[in-house]
Amino acid sequence: MQQLETGGCLCGAIRYSFAREAAVSAHHCHCDDCKKSTGSGKATILLLAEQALKLEGQVKFYTVVGSDGSHVTRGFCPQCGSPLVSFVEEAAEIRFVKAGSLDDSSWVRIDSSYWQQSAAEWSPIDNSIPCFKGNPEPD
Repeated sequence: MQQLETGGCLCGAIRYSFAREAAVSAHHCHCDDCKKSTGSGKATILLLAEQALKLEGQVKFYTVVGSDGSHVTRGFCPQCGSPLVSFVEEAAEIRFVKAGSLDDSSWVRIDSSYWQQSAAEWSPIDNSIPCFKGNPEPD
């Protein structure tokens, strides 16, 4: 039986769900864009296929050119501003769910860190996991 994971925004206007088994991996991203969009030293994201994520509510999207030149679209609640999901337009079949928006994130295990070169000193890289200078190169 599949474990259903749920999450949403701070005010409850947006909810989402996905099967835990659909989560491919989890990562910390220390790029400048993720730091700005979270107001923190990094974004912690779960990667899953677009079709695995079920969103309920009106998500507001904003697109920027990311640190590596790709087009990053971030989704957030237009009422409370909570960041929830993002994707790279050049690889739109993958969604990045913000781990902090999960109702229960106790099961999440971080696989690696991205953008080691731009990590803030006050939010250092976890050297016990694989670290990439920028985005990891596809195999």
